[in-house]
Amino acid sequence: MAIRARSIVVLLLIVAAIGGGGFALYRWQKAQAKPPVEFETARIDRGRVVARVTATGTLSALVTVQVGTQVSGRIEKLFVDFNSEVKAGQLIAKLEPQLFQAAVDQTRANYVAAQGGLAKAEAQARDAKRQFDRAKGLLDRKLVAQADFDTAEANLDVANAQISMAKGTIAQAKAALNQSLVNLQYTKIVSPTDGVVISRSVDVGQSVAASLQAPTLFVIAQDLRKMQVDTSVTEADIGKLKPGMSATFTVDAFPGRFRGKVRQIRNSATTVQNVVTYDAVIDVDNPELKLRPGMTANVTFIWAEKDDVLRVPNAALRFRPTAEIFTELKMPVPPGLTATGPGRAPRPSGGTAPGAGPPAGGPVGPAAGGAARMRGADGKRGDEQAERTLWLLRDGRPESAMVKTGATDGSLTEIEGSVHEGDLAVVDASVGGVTPAKATNAASGGGMRRIF
Repeated sequence: MAIRARSIVVLLLIVAAIGGGGFALYRWQKAQAKPPVEFETARIDRGRVVARVTATGTLSALVTVQVGTQVSGRIEKLFVDFNSEVKAGQLIAKLEPQLFQAAVDQTRANYVAAQGGLAKAEAQARDAKRQFDRAKGLLDRKLVAQADFDTAEANLDVANAQISMAKGTIAQAKAALNQSLVNLQYTKIVSPTDGVVISRSVDVGQSVAASLQAPTLFVIAQDLRKMQVDTSVTEADIGKLKPGMSATFTVDAFPGRFRGKVRQIRNSATTVQNVVTYDAVIDVDNPELKLRPGMTANVTFIWAEKDDVLRVPNAALRFRPTAEIFTELKMPVPPGLTATGPGRAPRPSGGTAPGAGPPAGGPVGPAAGGAARMRGADGKRGDEQAERTLWLLRDGRPESAMVKTGATDGSLTEIEGSVHEGDLAVVDASVGGVTPAKATNAASGGGMRRIF
């Protein structure tokens, strides 16, 4: 019995060893065998494509007036504060007037003295005239020397000149008096326009100096019911915008979207960190006074719309197969493909991302079938289209198709060409569960990271 039991144990061990070896062989053969190619696809469908341009901007009043002071002095009174509504000509602040009143009194006294000097000169002129007339009469009767007559005539001329000088002194004194009165009036600071005070830079008792330029005391927004958004639009997108184009924007303070219209696209460029932007000014109605100056606006411009067009995800336009995929499927390798090349199209230098639509310069033409209508910023239909290669999956095999791309919303792009609704566009592919592009990066120690 003992021998038989040992024989059974040995037999069981042999069977277990054979089974384990067979399983290991199966696993090894399975690991060595390449799995079939797996494709990730997206279905081509029909729908709406809305091309947008996004930008950030800042809200401000249409007209903002900085109120300063023409004279230096100390603030005596303030009659308005932040958010105060003011009218044109309303007194909003006052400087201490004592020094300016003293200057008025001094210049007025000088003016009175100048008037007295004119009266004196006129009296002297009248006396010189009498002396001249007397000397002339005596000269006619040969009772006075010619020299005495000449002296009387000269005295009359001097007296007349003194009158002219006195009149000039009066004019100078009057001008100085007017200037001092104007300076005294400048101590009363009034609002130049109707509006709302949005900034106050001074307090009572603070001294202000108007030596080189007028200091800003208040900032008044003319009408907060009419506002504008100054947006920074990149040079790549500015060509898509036109005056009169509608725009929507959001602010962090309130839910929902606000609407406006592009009033002006300014030609002055701003460069920050080698990024060139232009200011697109948007007019905004603010009847409820919700929007406030300085708020940040996230603006969206709809520069083109297409309805009922064939569209495909942008990832499908970026996909490029490798020769390994065709080799595995026992298909001829198209020229230009390598066994270790990336599975996505490279990003063109200096242009837009592949599949991101045509370059800036206007809307594109209609889609296949003529059902699409392009509504650009100027109401015209453009004809610029980019030709791309799209890979379709038909009967389990990839086939290339040349298509023309049109408007894009960033994720979907309008296409037309030898494709139909319902076709499967290849988005990605893997051989043995590994995408060729990932395998290439892993073999090279990581390689360059993809940014799309």
